[in-house]
Amino acid sequence: MLPKVTAIRYVTPLREGGSLPGLLEADDLGTYVVKFRGAGQGPKALAAEIIGGELARRLGLRVPDLVLAELDPAIAPGEPDPEIQHLLKASPGDNLGMDFLPGALGFDPAGFSPDPALAARVLWFDALIENVDRSWRNPNMLVWHKELWLIDHGASLYFHHNWPRAASYVGRSYKWDDHVLAPFARDMAGTHAALAPQVTPDLLREVTALIPDEWLADEPGFGSPDEVRAAYVSHLGARLAAADSWLPEGRS
Repeated sequence: MLPKVTAIRYVTPLREGGSLPGLLEADDLGTYVVKFRGAGQGPKALAAEIIGGELARRLGLRVPDLVLAELDPAIAPGEPDPEIQHLLKASPGDNLGMDFLPGALGFDPAGFSPDPALAARVLWFDALIENVDRSWRNPNMLVWHKELWLIDHGASLYFHHNWPRAASYVGRSYKWDDHVLAPFARDMAGTHAALAPQVTPDLLREVTALIPDEWLADEPGFGSPDEVRAAYVSHLGARLAAADSWLPEGRS
């Protein structure tokens, strides 16, 4: 299970995100960027954040620490913005928190050139989980202490919004040239050879086990949260096995 904290104060909204995440203080004295289960994307976006973030971490990529942030809607009346009040009231219980990196800057390819091997690893990882939200328009990466950190994976795993058709997405190609790190990446075949063996069924089960049951409950077509977890494992395993259909040709 992810570490759990209790939110004690809503600090400020982060309006750059479409789901209106907020900066909150917690009872462990930490400050977290919190994404709310009551936002428009719902718990599926939070599940994608966990799978994407924790899988990236286990592949050696830098991701801010994730926590479950328990929210008491009683803090809502203290917020003057009615939109924020509504969001807090709609998000009781566990939400997703990401450790706030003070002083971090948004990634700008004009000011930070990542190592080609690192760029290739991020590019391969995003292709595996079909993360469409790492383009030059919205890189969703931070530079902190001269290192590249990955954030915001809620738009990945798009297949889980339509489980009956999920199998049709297994071999779907990836828009490599739209990825902000594509110009820097080298040796995608070698990167695949290095990373693919690490994405085992056991690793996928370990990562999906971190998703709270309540975020997976009542999913149409499934009898239990564990069945949904197993479907994620099966789908990602099948996509990995179909890598020939989404690895780019001629990129070296």
